[in-house]
Amino acid sequence: MNVNNAQNHWPEGSAEDSLSRRDFLAGCAGLLLSTGISNAGATSDEPSELIIDIHQHTNYSGRTDAQLVAHQQTMGVTTTILLPAGSMYGLAAGCGGNETVVNLARRFPGSYRFFANEVADLQEATDEIERYLKRGAIGIGEQKFNVPCDSPHIEKIAELAQEYGVPVLMHFQHNAYNTGIERFHTILEKFPKVNFIGHAQTWWGNIDAKHDQGVLYPETKVTSGGITDRLLSDHPNMHGDLSAGSGLNSMLRDKDYARGFLDRHQGQLLFGSDCNDTLGKGTGCQGARILAAIRELAPNKAAIRKILYENAADLLNFESKPAAPAPGN
Repeated sequence: MNVNNAQNHWPEGSAEDSLSRRDFLAGCAGLLLSTGISNAGATSDEPSELIIDIHQHTNYSGRTDAQLVAHQQTMGVTTTILLPAGSMYGLAAGCGGNETVVNLARRFPGSYRFFANEVADLQEATDEIERYLKRGAIGIGEQKFNVPCDSPHIEKIAELAQEYGVPVLMHFQHNAYNTGIERFHTILEKFPKVNFIGHAQTWWGNIDAKHDQGVLYPETKVTSGGITDRLLSDHPNMHGDLSAGSGLNSMLRDKDYARGFLDRHQGQLLFGSDCNDTLGKGTGCQGARILAAIRELAPNKAAIRKILYENAADLLNFESKPAAPAPGN
């Protein structure tokens, strides 16, 4: 998410949640037909390419579930990970909370999986997250709240993640969310069994050793040895989510550096879109542009497959994690 102000309060669900399955699927079908996409690809025995999108949201800037489903199919994504908001904020973009991601995953088991989330410094945060981990959540996040990244609040979430064996996806943004990235190595060292996924402007800006922390979308050439590069190199439990404008910018600002970075960290990088458009293709879709950049800059087809699918599949332990429970469970 690349919006700075998170002070609005948003409802957990939306009118979309009250749709019947028949009405919902009819709406999706209409959208797919209107964009020239058939349902054949979704039901074929073998997709042309397996792609896990580690970063999407329900109700993102008002986008409906049906529009999200059409968007993901247009991008060619085979499995989408839905990241809910906490109970108090909509991740600065009105995104839906825990119940909304469970509801969508129930409609499309296998194609949609979900994380659990809550505002980190609420007293009930870990209880709320655990409730959804027990309902089939396969991770925690997107953690995008105004706390230091090495605070006791993050430690409690890490302890819960360790107990359940799930990763934590964190939005790092200077003076806003998960602040103090220069100290995050202490969390990685304290919780070596917990996999963390770094995301957003301050995470990706810090591929550069000379990064100005106040600049969210730097355009200069990259000097090697930045905080992000070191965290990935020094800690096998650190991973990078290439989503959003920040992830795309990290590749396009200096393509020569990006080629080496994707090669060097090919086993720890994950494709994500985190885009709120309804297109799913072309220059108007951030996710489509991220896919194109990975395919252009990754060193070979094996590395592309790792970044688009294998790393996330391994990290999320797909073989042993159940899909969302059936309605009523």
